[in-house]
Parts: sequence; structure tokens; C-alpha cells
Amino acid sequence: MVKIRLVIMMFLQYAIWGAWSPALSQYLQSELGFSGTQVGMIYSLLPLATIISPFIGGQLADRYLATQKVLALFHLFGGAVLFWAASVQDYTPLAWILLFYSLLYAPTLALTNSLAFHHLSDTQKEFGWIRVGGSFGWIAAGLILSGWRLWAVNDPSLFVAGDTLLLAAILSVIFGIYCWTLPHTPPNKEAKDPLAFMVALRMLKNKHFAIFMGIVFIVSTELMFYYVLTAPFLTTRVGVTSQSVAGVMVIAQIAEIFTMALLLPYFLPKFGIRKTIAVGILAWPVRYAIFALGEPGWLVIASLALHGFCYVFFFTAAQIYVDQIAPKDIRASAQSLLALVNLGIGLYVGSLFAGWVQNKFSTFDAQGALLTTNWTGVFIVPLVLTIIAAIAFFLSFKRELHFQFESSNSGDAS
Repeated sequence: MVKIRLVIMMFLQYAIWGAWSPALSQYLQSELGFSGTQVGMIYSLLPLATIISPFIGGQLADRYLATQKVLALFHLFGGAVLFWAASVQDYTPLAWILLFYSLLYAPTLALTNSLAFHHLSDTQKEFGWIRVGGSFGWIAAGLILSGWRLWAVNDPSLFVAGDTLLLAAILSVIFGIYCWTLPHTPPNKEAKDPLAFMVALRMLKNKHFAIFMGIVFIVSTELMFYYVLTAPFLTTRVGVTSQSVAGVMVIAQIAEIFTMALLLPYFLPKFGIRKTIAVGILAWPVRYAIFALGEPGWLVIASLALHGFCYVFFFTAAQIYVDQIAPKDIRASAQSLLALVNLGIGLYVGSLFAGWVQNKFSTFDAQGALLTTNWTGVFIVPLVLTIIAAIAFFLSFKRELHFQFESSNSGDAS
């Protein structure tokens, strides 16, 4: 069935990301001795590539090649680049290699969505279940990595430097081959200009929407405190072993599956978009307050489950909100604007900011190697900023978020 093939597609797409993202920061700091700023810079590369990606994958898939072929080529080349990256231990060359890889991977995030949309008859009802395959993929990658590392404890000959990048490379090659089996999705001969999302900027003339997008930006920057710093925080402050950290962090993705598949479909129709987003935005400071406390360990680990509410009830609900308020003729452009603010600019700035904040609360030896980090000080920063974002949300949206915008060919937003 086509739907099963699409679920497998999402599984592999996000398994690649899940293989390196949760554990890479711990590898870079503990094994390669990178500073917080350097790690933040490494993690900023994918968001930076996401800003550029509409000019790469979109052009190829819309005008020249079938989408499944573009995906296959990007993942096969990406796998080769990741094999190369796993063998490099110096910061500057590794950063350039991972930037090259990010430029190959970033377009595939949108291309897998567009391919799925093309082959689904009812995207509102069916896409969520297709996308859950990605969460399972992220979990599987983390468990595979942790299992391998635990095995290597008993058999040191199995230890491989850069294993997190090697696993991502293997999965990328597997997915590149699998892409040739995906349903044919030909290029659109009437493709829009890659800059078409700029028409959605008119929506920012509505102050309510502009404030909302500002909140999305702030929360997106604080998301990177979780992605970049959770692994080293768990290993150095909470006591989770480096062999187990990737497996422990899949708690967040398990919660994401539960929240997306069961809670969101119930909560959203019953309580509306405003209350749904409110729950999501309040979950952020709760999680960072627990991280700032740093103990007891069981509570910190349990708080990883809040990721389901943080991500699904805020970011997924935000996508639904934008789809509701945007006119039909610019909905795709409005979603592109949201992705630019969230996955692009927000995560890019957040990566650099998270690394900078960790450095400010860390001590180093004479050679510049990281010694200790005051994790309480680090996580107070996103705690305060997400509280500010929550206050701004409640002050700006005292009723349901139903704003109607005029066509991109007409006047200002109402």
C-alpha cells in the first residue's frame, strides 16, 4: 500500500536525524573537546541550510526531476558525506563538511512532506498518522545507538569513534536506495517561484499575527537549548551514561507519538486552537524549571516526556492555526513563512545562543578545554524567555485566534 510506503519513508527520514542530533553534542564535547560555542555553531548548520533549502530541493523537484529521485540523490550523497564526517576530528573541517551535509539533508524535510501530500486523499486526517512514522524512526535510531554502545562496553573492540555519524550515514544510504521504490511524483510544470513565500509577509501587517510569529521565533530559539544541551546536561549533571543517553532521550519522542496520535485529535476539537497552544507554551517553562533544578534525577528524566506537549501542542498547533487564518491562495506561502521563522531563523539563532550561554556559565582550563558547566544558570535563561513568551501570548490573544486575511493580491490584512 502507498500509505505504508509513506510511513516507512518518514521512518527513515527522521531516523537519520535522530541518529546524530541527540548524541552529537556529547560526542563533540566529551570525545573531541569542542567548546559550547563550537557545538552551538555545529548545530546551527542545519537551520542555516533550512533557510537556503527552498532554492535547492524545491527547484529540482518542481521543475526538473521527480521528487523521489531528488530524495534518492540527496540521501545517497548525504550518506557519503556523513561517512567522511565521522573520520574528521578537527573543528573547522568538520564544520564545513557538516554544512555541506546539511545543505543536502535540509531540502528533504520539505520534499518528504510534499511527496506525502501528493499521494494522500485527505491530508488533514491522514498526514498525522503518516508523520508519526518519523517519531518512531527517531526512537529506533536512538535505541540502536544506545544498544551498540552498551554492547561495546563488554567488547571494547566494537567501539567506533563517531558512531553517531556513522549510524546516520548507514541509514542515509539505506533511505537513498529505498527512495527509488517510492510512488512516482513527477515535477510540477507549473511550479511557483521559489520566493513565493514572500507574499505571506503581508500577513505580518496584522499585529496579532506579527506578535504570534514573534512568539514562535522566541520559542524556536529556546528549543535548541533542548536539542543542543540536553545530552551533555544528562551525562554531566544527572549521571546518565554516555552509552545510555541516546536511549534515554527517546522518551521525548515516545511522548510525541502519544501526544500527536491521541491527545491532539481529542484536545484540539474540544478546547480550540487558543487553549491548545496555551497548554503547549506553558509546558516549556515547566520543563526548563525542572532542568534548572537538576534533581532529583528521576524527575529530570521524566520531564523529557513534556516534549510531547512542548512540540506538538505548540508547533504542530501553530501549523494548524496558520492554515486556518490564511486565505486559500497563500496557504502554502504562509506555511513557508512559518517554517522560515521556526526551522530556519529561529533554530539557527537558537543554536548559536545556546552555545554562547553555555560558555558564559562554564569554566575552562588553560588550553580552553571545558571543565564544568553551571547547568542551573544555563537553563534559567530559556526558563525566563519562555515565561516572557507565555505572558505575551496570553496578553495578545484573549479570544480564539480567528483572523481573516485578504488575498495576497489585495489590500492589508484585516
